[in-house]
Amino acid sequence: MNRLSLHLLLLALVPCLTQCTSGKRRATIPPATTVASAPVTKSTVATQDKPAAAPVEDIDQADDLDEYAVVEISDPLEKMNRGVFWVNDKSYRFIFRPISKGYEKLLPNRLRKGINNAFENVKFPVRFVNSALQGDFKKAGLHVGKFVVDTIAGVGGLVKRSDEIPVFAALPEEDTAKTFAKWGMGHGPYIVIPFLGPSSLRDGVGLAGDYALNPINFAIYVPGKYDWSWMPPTGNTLRLLPPQIATYDETVRDAIDPYIAVRSAYVQFRDEFVKK
Repeated sequence: MNRLSLHLLLLALVPCLTQCTSGKRRATIPPATTVASAPVTKSTVATQDKPAAAPVEDIDQADDLDEYAVVEISDPLEKMNRGVFWVNDKSYRFIFRPISKGYEKLLPNRLRKGINNAFENVKFPVRFVNSALQGDFKKAGLHVGKFVVDTIAGVGGLVKRSDEIPVFAALPEEDTAKTFAKWGMGHGPYIVIPFLGPSSLRDGVGLAGDYALNPINFAIYVPGKYDWSWMPPTGNTLRLLPPQIATYDETVRDAIDPYIAVRSAYVQFRDEFVKK
């Protein structure tokens, strides 16, 4: 594997803020996963705390979060987490943002949307397996139906035809960490994962489950003479960058303490995600 391939593989394994960081428009962020107390923003100094969102694939999905809710999470590793947060912030700003902007300029919005739909469609095993593990076999069956509709009628998932069918359009997203939460597991300590961003012990372990269940990552383990295995996961990372970077920017823009803002937003987002 040559040096370029190694760099691309690293990018593939690090979907910056990837489902790990995500958040809310105007006060939170997306991406990895987790939380603590709420941030104080310039507009609410000495009055209200303003939360930042955590990992999500679409900024709009977090719009219903309460901007002034105070969320808590154990953060015994705060000193170390802040150091990792600083490194992540610089990598987002000087490495991933330029890559994200280049991706947006290179591909028109319509094409990017189709690519995003296709990658989400391929993640079907994550949704199906976790629905089943939660004991909701009806929902698991609906995810099968949604996958079939998008794969056949949506030309491999490029078009989300399932959105035209109410029962499929209303299906909530699933991941391994959500399954753990449904089983009664709490967040555990807050953790900032290098490059991936905010998370918790529970959600961090859940990321490993999601990674193993996502067929996009299977190619990495396929031996081949032409070394093409990095392409699917790298494409997956690239398509996630624009919305996640945008959410991150919105989350920290007016925060007096960006670290607290992201932590609070992350926990709030994940708690709302688990309720669905």
